[in-house]
Amino acid sequence: MLSTGVARGHPAGRIVVMNGLQPWQLLLVTLAGWVNRNQQDVITYIQEENRILKSKLKGKRIRFTDDERRRLAVKGRVLGRKVLREVGSIVTPDTILRWHKRLIAQKWDCSERRGPGRPRVKDEIAQLTVRLAKENPGWGYTTILGALYNLGHVVARETVRNILKEHGIEPAPERSKRMPWSTFLKSHWDCIAATDLFTVEVWSPFGLTTYYVLFFIKLSNRRVRLAGITEYPHGEWMKQVGRNVTDTFDGFLLDIRYLILDRDSIFTATYRDLLKNAGIKPVRLPPRSPNLNAYAERFVRTIKEGCLNRMIFFGEDSLRRAINEFLVYYHHERNHQGLGNRLIDPQEEVGAADGSVECRERLGGLLRYYYRQAA
Repeated sequence: MLSTGVARGHPAGRIVVMNGLQPWQLLLVTLAGWVNRNQQDVITYIQEENRILKSKLKGKRIRFTDDERRRLAVKGRVLGRKVLREVGSIVTPDTILRWHKRLIAQKWDCSERRGPGRPRVKDEIAQLTVRLAKENPGWGYTTILGALYNLGHVVARETVRNILKEHGIEPAPERSKRMPWSTFLKSHWDCIAATDLFTVEVWSPFGLTTYYVLFFIKLSNRRVRLAGITEYPHGEWMKQVGRNVTDTFDGFLLDIRYLILDRDSIFTATYRDLLKNAGIKPVRLPPRSPNLNAYAERFVRTIKEGCLNRMIFFGEDSLRRAINEFLVYYHHERNHQGLGNRLIDPQEEVGAADGSVECRERLGGLLRYYYRQAA
């Protein structure tokens, strides 16, 4: 059978005659149409199934593995954004395309072949830089740089700046305006002492009797001097204590210029005048401010928790003996955290690894000190 017609795009009047379809061609066209309709039905079913699944998972986030993302990205890229929207998948087209871009980026990622880059500043140098800045508020970047060079460390000025910035330390002009209280105290350690008194209940023939214990402590080395124990602290007793601690030969306050004390009535005006005449300025604390006399208060806590609160005393002699024993232990056998966990005045070699371990007991084993016997 022949078919004729006018072909578009050809000159008018030109007739194109097409040969008739062969039987196998007609079968192929029919089969292709059926397959296309069947594929469309499958796609329609999958779309509806995805819509149902998405409605069931509404509000829940689906977690994909990296391998699943990779597979979806590869297949979704072929379809394109328009077709993906029509399919209505559980992942939006933009997400699939973003995963595809990530795959491309990973292909050209050469981080494994990169070198280590510029090394970080050693922790030793960073800690030393911070220490120099904190201990010397007036030192700028250049001065710190020179101090580091003196210690064998060659760094750039910008490195010093970055280290201080990382640790929240301001430049020298700002640091020098505000001196921390701790820095002020440490700069005057050797000439500052503190005094305080505490009470202890002692059994006597008349029942419980309150005894007052007065002491002095040097802030620089934490050395303590027992000044006196009495039932009745009064002005004359305090004057004698003042004469003892300011004695020109062996007074405990010989090199002291400032004495911290509270506003207890026992520290009378006469007593304070005696201190002034000896060249010592009394620094009276505001009312109800024990935190401002922290070193003295800490010693009171130490002696009470370590000794006095764990004993019962009968008479002044037993109290005095216990305090004196504790002071020997405090100065020679007790490690102090405020002094780098070291002894104030060790009597034996410290840190030895040889020799038998010995234990010295005080107050019936209440206080113990372990040391190595010298060979």
